[in-house]
Amino acid sequence: MALGWGIGVLGYHWIGGLGWVDSLLNASMIPGGMGPVDPFPPDAAKIFASLDALFSGLAFIGVASVMIAPFIHRLMHRVHLDEA
Repeated sequence: MALGWGIGVLGYHWIGGLGWVDSLLNASMIPGGMGPVDPFPPDAAKIFASLDALFSGLAFIGVASVMIAPFIHRLMHRVHLDEA
């Protein structure tokens, strides 16, 4: 997640032409579902923002499912869902 966040900051800075703090803000808002804060006039910046949003969403779902899987597994054992 940190690597993806860092790539987001660098992409917003270099491709979007934003300052470092604004790049950090935009990269931090995307995974939380808030969306980008600043408008992106260049088409390349818009494409990067959409790819960053897709990656962040999929990475969030992946990490969340890996973290919650042991609890769901334990719940299935507790209610005996593993029996035939």
